[in-house]
Formats: sequence, C-alpha cells, structure tokens
Amino acid sequence: MIAQFPDLHPDYYGQPGVAGLIDLLSSGGDARITLDPQTGLNRYLAAPYPRRTLAFASSTANDISAPAFDHLLALKAAGLPSHGAQLDELRRRILDAYGVDQHAGVVFAPSGTDLEFVALAAVGGRGQAGVHNILLGADEVGSGCVFSARGRYFAEETALGVATRPGDPVAGVDSVTLVDVPVRCDGGTARTSAQITDQIRTEVRRAGAEGRHALLHVVHGSKTGLILPKLAEIDALRAEFGDALSLVVDACQARIAGPAVREYLVRGAVVLLTGSKFMGGPPFSGFALVPGDVIARAAPLPHGFATLFRRCEWGDGWRGADQLPDIGNPGLALRLEASVFELERFSALGLDKIERVILAFQRAVRELLERRLGFSRVAPYAPGSTAQAADHPIEMLTLATLDISSHPAARSFDAARGLYHALDRDGLRLGQPVKCVRLGDGQWGGTLRVGLSMPQVCTLAALSDHALEVALFAQIRQFADALTVPA
Repeated sequence: MIAQFPDLHPDYYGQPGVAGLIDLLSSGGDARITLDPQTGLNRYLAAPYPRRTLAFASSTANDISAPAFDHLLALKAAGLPSHGAQLDELRRRILDAYGVDQHAGVVFAPSGTDLEFVALAAVGGRGQAGVHNILLGADEVGSGCVFSARGRYFAEETALGVATRPGDPVAGVDSVTLVDVPVRCDGGTARTSAQITDQIRTEVRRAGAEGRHALLHVVHGSKTGLILPKLAEIDALRAEFGDALSLVVDACQARIAGPAVREYLVRGAVVLLTGSKFMGGPPFSGFALVPGDVIARAAPLPHGFATLFRRCEWGDGWRGADQLPDIGNPGLALRLEASVFELERFSALGLDKIERVILAFQRAVRELLERRLGFSRVAPYAPGSTAQAADHPIEMLTLATLDISSHPAARSFDAARGLYHALDRDGLRLGQPVKCVRLGDGQWGGTLRVGLSMPQVCTLAALSDHALEVALFAQIRQFADALTVPA
C-alpha cells in the first residue's frame, strides 16, 4: 500500500477496502485518470485518496477529502445500488442542491471535456448546415474542448475503452464550425463584456448567413475566474437573435451558486459543471443541467455517442439514448457521489459561514503572497471595471491567480510550470499556470493559482474566528516560505 501510494495519508495504511476503492475511483475514465505506478498520482498530480500533501489546487484538480473517502468506504461496504438507481438519486440530489426544478435533466459524463458533446446534442438538427460553436477563451477552458466542441474525439481512448484518434469526427454529429473569441487582450488583461458581445454578435450573424445554428459558450468562472458576457448582454443577444441562438454555460470550475444556475436555466441554457474543481471531488466527473424543453426539442442522439457514453448517464427524455451501451460505470458513479457529498456539505453551511472563510483566505493570500513576496493579482475583470469588481460573486473569491513572473525561477510560463512541479515534490500543490500575463519581450509570464475547495471551506468553517485565521495563515505561509528567494 505505502509503496504504491507513497503520499497516502497515514490514517489509511492497511485499512480494509482502501486499495479496492482507489482502484474503482481510478477507473471508468480516459487516460487522464490513470495513476502513475511510482507516484500514485494522475497527470494532474492529483489522487483519488486522502494525501499528506497540502493543496490549494481546486482550479486544476483535487485529491479526495478524508470525509468523502470515508463516506465512499462506508457506501461500498454496505453494498452499492444498481448503477441506474444510483445515478437517478444523484440527479435528484444535484437538482435539490441548486434549487432547480426536478423537470430539468441531468446528464453525467466522465469529464468536463466530454460535456461539450451534451451541448452539441442539445442543439442537434437546429441548423440546416450544422452548428457554429462560439467558444470564449479557449486558453481558459479545458485543453481538449477545442476538439469536443467541434464534435471530435479529444483523446486516444474514450471512457468506454474505445480506441480513437484525437481530431477524428464522432459519427452522426452535425457539421460543426468553431470560433474562439478571446477573453483577454494580447497583453493579458481581460476584455470587457461589451467588447466580447460585439464579436459574438458578428459570429451569430455569420452563423445565420451560413445556415448554421449559433451555440454560444458563456463562461461562468474560467481558469482565472472570468464571467463573460454579463447577463444583461446575454439578454440583449437573445432578444436580437431569438431561436437562432442557443446558450451553453461553462461553469466547469463549479464556482457558481444556485441562483446563478437558475438564471441561466430559465434562459434555456445548458449548464456544464464538474465535480473535481471547486466542488472538491476526485478527478474526473462532470454533469450537465439541461432544461426539460431543450431535451424535448433535441434531435436523436448521434449514433457515435455509443463510443462515448452509457445509457444511464443520459436519463429520461433523450431520443436515441436506447442505442447507447446499457452497462454501468461504478468508478464514475463513486466519483460523482463524492462530489455531490461535498456539494451538499457546502450548501448546508449557509452564506455567512462561507463568506467568513473566503474573506480569511483572501486576507492570507494578500498578506503572505502579495505583500510579502511582491506578487500581483491577475484581475478577473477588465481594467477599470469597478462596478463589475463589486458585483463579482463571493464564490469567485475562492480563487486567486497570481503573477509570479518577478520570481527568478518563474519568469516565463514554462519556468512557472517547472516551479509548480517543484512545489509538488515538496508536498505543496497549487493550480497550474495559465497564460494571462504578457511580458515586455512578448513571452507569457509565470503565474500560479491559489484556490479553496468546498471541502476546505467546510473544514475551516468549523473553527472559531481566531483559529480560522491562524489555520489559513499557517497553511498559506508554507507556500510563501517555499516561494521566498534566499537573500
């Protein structure tokens, strides 16, 4: 056990059921879920078991928390229900957690990248010449999405074990054209919602001229916390283009509260979320919330989806779902169970307790990483957008993207990746660098992301004000000490 999983938390050494649960949690996905036999980690340096490593890495991938792991051990020991029954119960609990009407559908997927196929299915047959997919900020969403958003395979193997070639089309999916609308300017600062909306309007008109249905990706919480475009501008686009435009919301970071989810759904949007970012579940899992009338209007699922999805993952109402393989995926079901377990714990806290933790986190980051080390914050809104800053949801303050290009070991993006791996080797894990800081020589500068997760918020919320401050400052100080350049 220790040899296979060198960073396993000591509380689980030799405990019955641990090895079997780890095996299940690392099954039923694509190659990204596979654990390295030496490190016991996946390619994102995360693990489906509690670890000794200290992490603020929810923007990339989480290790499962001890409470969630214990919950799964108990469930597995008691005997799991049938796969279909388990997924149906998870659907009910997810809709309850977000306060969504039970008539909405929930489609499960092995990852956020796979969820792009759900969005395409939701608008299948709506355009005579196919779909024009308007993606916002390809650099700030999952890297494989540029394939799946075009209806193409993104890996060498699907979660069903079917061998594929990245870039090959999935049979039966409508013809898809894709455009990437940048969310940051060449210098790295965020573009305004109005600027982005103007470009979206051009692309929707282009789609209509080509006989294609326009599918707009709204970003609610990018890798650096951007929310674009704003609801007022979404409403203006809907009023202008009507049924020629559909919406899909990339909320895969899961830094979104129930009211915002419901605002999108009432506008007919498909909302994509994953369980392994802010939600705090183990990698990988995802689910899409789909308005009932969108499901009723959708064309039959493409027959190529039989290489990607299982029947139970789609639920009721989707035409063509009967062609999907009627088999289970217990690994995915357990990863989803862990994520929903964390979502329910977090939702039960109440806003006051959540805000208290988030503001203490912000104080620790500001004092120890910004003021002490001289790093600057990468703003999740355009320069001078004070109104947008004031309106930014509290859940977005669980993430801080730092410009660390002043650090001698992290001047460039590539150098920051090296520092990210070096920190992990020392038992400290942050979110991966992203390309959002442009240096004077034209290179992308070094960044790192510091992010709270739902399970961390739940643990910290149980502490007194003084103990909370002490705990967060002690944890963030470990990163500050590791990043301090010797005199």
